[in-house]
Amino acid sequence: MDLNEHLRQKNKNYKSQNDNNNGGNGDNGNNRNRGFQNYPKMPSFNIPNGKKMATLYVIIILVALLFLLKPFTIINSGEVGVKITTGEFDPTPLQPGIHFFIPGIQKIIPVNTKVRIAEFTSAEAKNFRNIDEGSIRDKAISVLDSRGLSVSVELAVQYRLDPLGVPQTIATWGQNWEERIIIPVIREIVRNVVGSFPAEELPTKRNEIATLIDQRFRDNINGLENRPVQLESIQLTEIVLPIAIKEQIERVQVARQEAERARYEVERAKQEAEKQAALAKGAADATIIQADAQAKANRIISQSLSNPLLQLRQIEVQGKFNEALQNNRDAKIFLTPGGSTPNIWLDSKDTQRSSAVGQ
Repeated sequence: MDLNEHLRQKNKNYKSQNDNNNGGNGDNGNNRNRGFQNYPKMPSFNIPNGKKMATLYVIIILVALLFLLKPFTIINSGEVGVKITTGEFDPTPLQPGIHFFIPGIQKIIPVNTKVRIAEFTSAEAKNFRNIDEGSIRDKAISVLDSRGLSVSVELAVQYRLDPLGVPQTIATWGQNWEERIIIPVIREIVRNVVGSFPAEELPTKRNEIATLIDQRFRDNINGLENRPVQLESIQLTEIVLPIAIKEQIERVQVARQEAERARYEVERAKQEAEKQAALAKGAADATIIQADAQAKANRIISQSLSNPLLQLRQIEVQGKFNEALQNNRDAKIFLTPGGSTPNIWLDSKDTQRSSAVGQ
């Protein structure tokens, strides 16, 4: 029924009834008429017909279903989408953006492809570290060394899913693929590698152990079908040894330091002795060289002496004696046995005695 027509018919009936009341009551009717004219008019509404109403209802229902069923998924950056149609995985991953699906028949699973971290650490360390998005925290790996001693190993593994192979990975391993590919594998490899060393050698062979764990884990991951995971790095953060082994290592280190110190002292004493020997040898060599030089000089002098030269030297010495006798009359001249040159001896006492006699 048309609402406008209904309102007009109702208004017409109201006016006719009002006119009848005015005719019967005279002035009272006129007053009522004037009062009725002051009433505001009722608004008119344009109500759509049946087809338009049906279309409007359909649109409203579709919008409501769109928000209730939400037949779309937004894939963020660092993710890929896996579309599943009636249980079958689409092998092509969905890239970041908005993607629609048919509710009840299809669904889309967002999968994180960013670098993830699996940490194997102690409960005390967990309390002091922040938990990053996408990371896994598990307890430290307990290992028995080659002699059966218990050792605790802490490490961190960084890895990520291969974006192109995500649908195959989820279809094969499920959404909890880390519990099947990462956690048990790394635990087994750590136990095999660390268990082949005695506990006291673990601190000194830390780099070698970390390299072996990394290599074996890469070989295991690369051996899986479609290579679902890309290993970024493995950091060996801590090796917790038994207290007895720690004390033994400390004693060995102290003994080693003492041995190094003793070796250093012996080496220093040896070097000092070699230095003194070198100095003594140098002094002896210098004395020998000096003696050889003096002997050589004497030989040269002896070879250069001749009779005319000796006579000349004798005349020079005699002249010096004459000068000495002129200046010191009390001087005495004597010849030394076997000497070729006379010596002059001045006695100061004789000089003082002669002076006293003269007075």
